[in-house]
Amino acid sequence: MDVLIGLTALLCLGMAAQWIAWRLKLPSILLLLVFGFFSGPYWFDLGIAGLLQRELLFPVVSASVALILFEGGLTLRMADLKKHGRVVIRLITIGALVTWALSTLAAYYIAGLGFELALLLGAILIVSGPTVVLPLLRHINPRGRTGPILTWEGIAIDPIGAVLALLVYEGLMSPGGWGQDTGHAILGLAKTAVIGGAGGFAGGWLLVHLLRKYWVPDHLHIPVSVAMVVGVFTATNAAQHECGLLAVTVMGIYAANQHHVSVGHILEFKENLRILLLSSLFILLAAGLGTPKGMDALGHLDWKIVGFLAALLFVVRPAAVWVSTRGSKLTRQEKIFLAWLCPRGIVAAAVASVFGFQLEQADYAGAELLVPITFVVIVGTVLVYGLTSSVVARRLGLAIPNPQGVLFVGASGWVRAIAGALQKEGVTVLLVDANRANVRKARLDGLPARRGNALEESVTAELDLFGIGRVLALTPNDEVNTLVTLHFAHQFGRSETYQLPPDTVPAKGRIQAQGDVGGRALFAPEADFYAMSSRCGRGRVRVTGLTEQFDYDAFLAQHAAGVLPLFAISEEGRLTIATAEAGLKPGPGTRIVALVDDAPLPAEGAAGRDTRGL
Repeated sequence: MDVLIGLTALLCLGMAAQWIAWRLKLPSILLLLVFGFFSGPYWFDLGIAGLLQRELLFPVVSASVALILFEGGLTLRMADLKKHGRVVIRLITIGALVTWALSTLAAYYIAGLGFELALLLGAILIVSGPTVVLPLLRHINPRGRTGPILTWEGIAIDPIGAVLALLVYEGLMSPGGWGQDTGHAILGLAKTAVIGGAGGFAGGWLLVHLLRKYWVPDHLHIPVSVAMVVGVFTATNAAQHECGLLAVTVMGIYAANQHHVSVGHILEFKENLRILLLSSLFILLAAGLGTPKGMDALGHLDWKIVGFLAALLFVVRPAAVWVSTRGSKLTRQEKIFLAWLCPRGIVAAAVASVFGFQLEQADYAGAELLVPITFVVIVGTVLVYGLTSSVVARRLGLAIPNPQGVLFVGASGWVRAIAGALQKEGVTVLLVDANRANVRKARLDGLPARRGNALEESVTAELDLFGIGRVLALTPNDEVNTLVTLHFAHQFGRSETYQLPPDTVPAKGRIQAQGDVGGRALFAPEADFYAMSSRCGRGRVRVTGLTEQFDYDAFLAQHAAGVLPLFAISEEGRLTIATAEAGLKPGPGTRIVALVDDAPLPAEGAAGRDTRGL
């Protein structure tokens, strides 16, 4: 029963932390660590710390990290590496060595660790935190090259750091001490690269081959992929210790970049699994610090750890980026942003926990400080970067807070009229259409437009979504509209993906049927593509300002049934989209973008009215 209580608390606390972090717009890792720390027996014994003593803990942690890195590999695109490969490769090689060297020196001279233990900590802190970096990048949405570079670095650096940490650990535990056999270390690195790379490639090829030949039914795609990831991880680890992380990363990259079968459904499930695994792992590992032994180790930390953290933030990371980006085409602003985003995450926590526990079992001097220092670094870097990176990106001109722009999928005549109205009101717009004539007309109207299929990854990857915060699927094909909203739900969230109501559903039932489609129903229950096209043909898009005297009710009464409100733009520039379920509730000072039937303009004398026909 104690184990069941611990597992229940683990799951419930993890989801509570995720939800609270979403509501407060905070990095979830902070709350996960806090919840885990205070769930330890020193504070509130919820049975979670007891799970740390189970023999399955470290294998489960390792397999979970493998699944997380595989999911990360599924998000990497070789097209990004072709553009920014030189910087990425230098960051994970030269930059990693600089980080290792400087972190070791800082741990030795500032934190006061012994040199061998400092060398191990420096290797562990090479890893970035893809589980933290990717959500931060999704929140910041930086423009230009920084996003892809940080994504590649965050995922590719983890197996490298884990392997280096393993080599240092083996040196510490060997009878002759670290550095006894440099040739053995070099051979170990080579074997790791070969076995991990080959094993990952073989695993990815086999997974794709099974799916391509339809040898696995649809309902088994995800279970089989999970089993294969764990199998590849275990097999390669058995051949060469700790090369499994590299293997599963390569496996994910191969699966994501082949063009034979779609793995989008696997990625979607893995993202959900990643949230569960991350939540559980962070709380589980942090609970170890909430024990009397963990509190005693924390009590040995003093102001020196603050200096060590400051060195990582202001010296180590900037130096690694400066060395890695010399001679590149990155702008000064992009280099500064790269230098200000390197949080540590679950891989650092897991590696430190595993090696720290084993060193303590061997009575290695100072080993009890390895885990507390690592967790302080994780909390510190996540706190600093999580609270400041969006501000830094905005100050550098690389991001827009709460982007209000609209991506229009479809560029027919009435869509261009709506997009033009929004653009004149200062809203960023971008149109995508497979029809060459529609795209040409949009560009002639002064609208940014791109020709291509919005459902193709190659097209999506090339879109400049800077300032874009939502997508509107406005094609004549209801099925395409649904697929578009599903395709972009990961980018913008389901709350910001919209589509026209299907024209195949009777008008009275459209809102009820909307739950069966991908996005939120736009404008009104009857506002399908052909109805919108017809209304735009007999009317026009107008922008009207509301005042205290001329409010929304007066606006609707002015036009009676001949108006269809589309958008509301607040005085601060916030865009609200009318939906079939909710409509609009604008106040004074708001500008209403509406489709109005042709009629005489309102008489003069309505104070504050600002009506412009387009």
